[in-house]
Amino acid sequence: MLKRILAGLIVAVVTTGAAVAGPLEDADAAIQRGDYATAVSLIRPSAEQGNANSQFNLGLMYEKGQGVPQDNTEAAKWYRLAAEQGHAMAQVNLGNVYADGKGVLQNYAEARKWYRPAAEQAYAMAQFNLGLMYEKGQGVRQDDAEAARWFRLAAEQGYTDAQTILGSNYQDGRGVRQDYTEAVKWYQLAAEQGDANAQFLLGLMCDQGQGVPRRTPPRRSSGTGLPLSRASPRPRPTSASCTTAVEACRRTTPRR
Repeated sequence: MLKRILAGLIVAVVTTGAAVAGPLEDADAAIQRGDYATAVSLIRPSAEQGNANSQFNLGLMYEKGQGVPQDNTEAAKWYRLAAEQGHAMAQVNLGNVYADGKGVLQNYAEARKWYRPAAEQAYAMAQFNLGLMYEKGQGVRQDDAEAARWFRLAAEQGYTDAQTILGSNYQDGRGVRQDYTEAVKWYQLAAEQGDANAQFLLGLMCDQGQGVPRRTPPRRSSGTGLPLSRASPRPRPTSASCTTAVEACRRTTPRR
């Protein structure tokens, strides 16, 4: 579940002036045309001159095998050069390289080492990944409270996966005091961004009346104007009923 950056070329200038922006913008245009070889030829010179953003992008090209033979070792090399200059996205991907053992020997402690500086730069993906490492005890002593702390920092920036996990932490009382209202709050934020897991879990909580007022179904009539004396069996939840529960939850839960 560790998250990595594998999107298109990142053209933002991080540590240098506009002189590098031109080649990166031209490289991005080449990628949009599917001309990856040209993109690499435009990126490589500035990467070799030490530009961190170009180094990161060249690492992406090697990891994805675009314009160059796919090479995880070479990708790790360029990520490291950018990460050592404080490039947060490169630090995240280098952390993932170590967590996955791609191009380097798997080393969770080294992965944590690179996630942390990016997390301390308030980079949400790094905060989320660091939270996962504390949750699983990978490269660090297992610590649910520390995991929840990092998940919260990412969740507060709108990071959907972190919002969903933080919701489950509050629902289960894992690393935080159990609080169904807080669980609903974080599930709802993730659900509104389209996260299917959050939508399902939010629906279950609404169906069970956890953190929200329970919606009591109308009593069935016997046809004589009196309610039936025996309750009918509770139906198994379906995706449709979960969707209904989510919509009910949105109507009954006050926004914060």
